[in-house]
Amino acid sequence: MLDVDGVGVISRQEYLTRPERAAAVAGRDGDDPLVSIARATHEEVYASMDANGDGKVTFEEYAAWAGAEAFDEVCRHALGSLFDLADTDADGTLTRAEFTRLREALGNPVDSAEAAFEALNSDDDGRIDRASYLASIRAYVTDGTSPMAEALHNDSR
Repeated sequence: MLDVDGVGVISRQEYLTRPERAAAVAGRDGDDPLVSIARATHEEVYASMDANGDGKVTFEEYAAWAGAEAFDEVCRHALGSLFDLADTDADGTLTRAEFTRLREALGNPVDSAEAAFEALNSDDDGRIDRASYLASIRAYVTDGTSPMAEALHNDSR
């Protein structure tokens, strides 16, 4: 998902377009303060992933970097900033439409985004709160499980 062009590395440009894509689907312009925050947090994540500073994150660099510590120190902030961009009414939750637009902007197919939404919307209120969203992603990157991952795995069968 992060290696958008499929060449085997995550370029700085590929990674740093994530906030721009999320802002665009949420209808936010480039001078929105939330876009600035998202850009800054993504810069921090990329700098922490790119161990040798060459502007290319290899799978080996990513694998050595990924985990609970990286998530808690930098990823939580970057992913939270994307959530905030997508939360167009600023109520601390994402509707199905907001969630789906965000996931599509980040490279997930619509049907996978739908399955992930259903898995996270455990109380059937039609909304996903920020804490649940981030906790699910953290569970996935730290131990390979989460309601979203399970839904996506079941959806692909």
